[in-house]
This record gives sequence, structure tokens and C-alpha cells, in this order.
Amino acid sequence: MSIKRLDRLGSVIALALILAPGLLPFALLRPNRIAAPQGVPLWQALPQPGAGLALLALVVLAGLFLWRGAPRLRLLAAALGLVGQGVAIGLAARHLLPPENGYARVSPGAGFWLLLAALGLALADALARERLRPGGRVLALTLALAALALMIGSGLWRDLSVLREAASREAAFVQALQVHAALALSSVAMALMVGLPLGIWAQRRPRLREGLLAGLNMVQTVPSMALFGLMIAPLAWLAASWPGLAALGVAGIGPAPAFLALWIYALLPVVASVLAGLQAVPGAVRAAADGMGMSARQRLWQVELPLALPAILTGLRLVLVQNIGLAVIAGLVGGGGLGVFVFQGLSQTAPDLVMLGALPTVVMALAAAVLLDAGTEWARRGRSAPGEGRGA
Repeated sequence: MSIKRLDRLGSVIALALILAPGLLPFALLRPNRIAAPQGVPLWQALPQPGAGLALLALVVLAGLFLWRGAPRLRLLAAALGLVGQGVAIGLAARHLLPPENGYARVSPGAGFWLLLAALGLALADALARERLRPGGRVLALTLALAALALMIGSGLWRDLSVLREAASREAAFVQALQVHAALALSSVAMALMVGLPLGIWAQRRPRLREGLLAGLNMVQTVPSMALFGLMIAPLAWLAASWPGLAALGVAGIGPAPAFLALWIYALLPVVASVLAGLQAVPGAVRAAADGMGMSARQRLWQVELPLALPAILTGLRLVLVQNIGLAVIAGLVGGGGLGVFVFQGLSQTAPDLVMLGALPTVVMALAAAVLLDAGTEWARRGRSAPGEGRGA
């Protein structure tokens, strides 16, 4: 085959698929949850003939991604490869754990994570080449989440250390997941409620716009952990001074400082996206709306905001993904959420506990990004303005 048919990105993916099993451990075996791990390569982590089949599958996938080919074939191969890695790590945990040993732990090794990253990159590249419509991307996300739920629900991963940690803390994990989602979503919703009128106000008053954006930019320069800490003292004073606020849940320690910090961080992206969307509305469109006899309020709600909606949704995507990640820090100020497991794991030198908090956070952020990306494209395709589509 001609070298011109080599796929550059596919070559990197193929190299990772070939080198990862030989250079990095596929699984880590610990005698207990905090002991030093022993790396186990792929051919020892799986029983035969499963190990040989897994290595052969990686070679076939590497050859497929190395050369340019049909995106749909590459998409199917990447998806099957990811499912195969999920099955392999579950079988590895079952194979490596000593019988009747409740203390030993098996967790994914660097080789597994590199393989997962390479196949995920191949999947993302194939999806981009397919140029899926918004509905297709949402369907792909739904299938991915369904496959993940099936893996967990089937018990295939029950011997993995992170699933053992989750099983021993099931009630606490569910509550932390709910609190984490509530903090991220409610802070973004409040930022939209405040940021939308602020963005409209800034667009109509250019002299005051710079001062508003400068003030919001100053907040963004404060490190996230410092901002969470700065919320403790004033909220504690408010709760002590007004018992009614304390009855509503306002306190120096708890969800209140976490929510306030996340809301403050979310304001700038929301205001900036509203402002950018409104400024991008063509003057001719505004003139057409005025010519149709629309009032300023009608023009804003029926013309300008619908046209600005894609930009606003782009800002919401950015801030929601940001706040899902930042909500981890709420664990430091007693706000709950998945950060509780992350910081407990760090303090106890228990990496599996860290993963119990980190992995759901990553999944939530990716799902939010895909859904809002699809919503942005739907809004961009469906927007219309007075006079559009009419002949001259």
C-alpha cells in the first residue's frame, strides 16, 4: 500500500495499541486497598485463550486504524474495541483476585488507560468524520451510557476495586452524586437567571459594559480553592446575624459556600455569551424588526434572543462543564458531592477512592458537553429572523 494512504492520527493510535500491552501493566494487584500495587501485563492478567485473543484483537485494530478507511468501519471497530477493553478488565479482576480474599484489590493499570484513551480518540475521530447530526450524537451518547450501565449492572466489574468501594458506600455514593449534580445545575441556572438580564443591560449600555466585564474578570483570576474558602467567613457571619438565613441552610460550612462560589464563577461566561450573541445580530435584522412595527421588547424576545441562542448555549456548555469539575472542590468546604471521595482518597492514599469520585465527574461532564453541543446546533439550524429566506 502507498504511504499516502497512511492515516496520521491513526498511526499514533495504532502505535499506542501495539506498545501499551508490552510496556505498561494492564492491571494493578494490591494485597489491600492502600498497599503498593504490583503491575500485571495483559497476557498474565487474562486466562488463556482470552489473553491471546485480546492481543490478536489489538493487532487487528492497529492495522485497521493505521490506514485510511471508511469512517463507519473505524467507528464500529473503535466501539467494539472499547467494549472489549471493558470486558477484559472485568475478567482480569476476576482472574487475578485470590479466592476468598476480601482484602485484595484489582484496579486498571496504565496500559488499560492508554488503550482506553487510544480507542476513545479513534471513536471521537470516526464520529467527527461521520459528521453526525445532533440527533445522531445524542443517540451515540445514549448507547454509550447504556453500554456503561450494562457493564456495571451485569456484575462484570464487581471485582474491580472502584466498584467494591462503591458497593461499600452505596448510600453515600448515591447521595454524593445527587448533591454534585444539584450544585452544578443549580449554580448554572442561577447564573443564567442573573447573567441574562446583565448581558442585555451591558449590550445596551456600552459605557458601563467595560466596568461590568472587568469586575467579573477579576473574579475569574481568584484561584478556585481560594474562592471557595473566601465564602466561608461572610456566610458564617450572615448565618449568625440572621437566624432565618441559617434556617434556610446558609452557613459557613456546607453547600451554601460551594453554591455561591460556583455561581460567581459561572457569571462571566454566561454574561459574555449573552453579550456576544446579541452583538452578533445584524443591524439589518434589527431594522427589519423595527420596520415591522415591533416594540423594543418584542424585538428582543422574538428576534434578538432567538438569534443569540446558539452563542448563549455555547456559553452554558462551557460553564456547565466547568462547574461539574469545580464542584469537586465542594468536598473541602463540607458541601458534599463527589469531591468527598476524592479528598478522602487523597488523605488515605487510596487511589481507588479517588477514582470513585473522579470517574463519575468525567462522565457527567462529557455527557453535558455532548448534549449542549447538540442543543447548540439544533438552535443554530432552527433560528430565523424577519425577512430571512425571502426574495429581494
